[in-house]
Amino acid sequence: MTDPHPTDTPLYPIREVSRLTGVNSVTLRAWERRYGLIRPQRTPKGHRLYAREDIERVERILQWLGRGVPVSQVKDLLDQPETTSAPEPASDDWPSQRRQLISAVEALDLARMETLFNQSLALYPVVTCLAELWQPTVHHLEEHWDDQLGARLQRLCLETFLRTRIGTRLYHANQISLGPTLLVMPLPDDPGPLWLLLAALAASDAGYRVQLLDASLPTTELPLAVERFKANALLLASGRAERAELVRRQLPRLAEQLDVPLALCGPVARIRAAELTDGPVTLLGDDLPQAVARLRPLLRDG
Repeated sequence: MTDPHPTDTPLYPIREVSRLTGVNSVTLRAWERRYGLIRPQRTPKGHRLYAREDIERVERILQWLGRGVPVSQVKDLLDQPETTSAPEPASDDWPSQRRQLISAVEALDLARMETLFNQSLALYPVVTCLAELWQPTVHHLEEHWDDQLGARLQRLCLETFLRTRIGTRLYHANQISLGPTLLVMPLPDDPGPLWLLLAALAASDAGYRVQLLDASLPTTELPLAVERFKANALLLASGRAERAELVRRQLPRLAEQLDVPLALCGPVARIRAAELTDGPVTLLGDDLPQAVARLRPLLRDG
């Protein structure tokens, strides 16, 4: 059998492949072990080495995942012509995972929430997990929590769960991140940090060094926070519309005082778009991976 990686082909360690593709090393290993999607070489000590062809294969995997194909179906598609159309997603994939996650939150089933959280992030890039699982789930829950018995308890359970898991990921990512520092904080009317936590996860995955504060501060104190944390940008998140006085007067005034970009993400950025367009506050939208991507060109080192 022909060696898939000739000896003169440049080889890359898993950390470099992760940097080049945006797929974390845990996911790369899962794609190899569970689905046989990639076949890296090994050093005598067992370390993985990837050829350029492997990196291109990872990029094709991402393209299929972006078209809604479950990871379990990708292998059969990789070597087919590029004109091959995406099959219908399996009925047991994202819609099923969303239903399971919603049921787990409503039942306060922390063990099931843990399984779904770890499973999704092990098999899919963070941006896919956010787009397909976590953002739709939070949208659904918030639409039903207003008139549901036990909603406050469910919200607190989910917030505590995500604060712990995402906080741990942020801590470890910050130890090795060389990216810009992003101060991420909530706005005062948000009943909890769900959108804030998901925004922080998206920003960390995009390479930012995230300083997360999960309680709001008066706008008069935010310039000091930006200065003390040496932040390259201030990102504010909320799942609510927020008060008109804050949106129309206080935030634009704050943006003019800061030496770094002030940006909004989450539903507030969509709800208040008409009032803030063309002003000093940058609206990033409520699709969090896209929001974080829109922020980077605004940074001085971007």
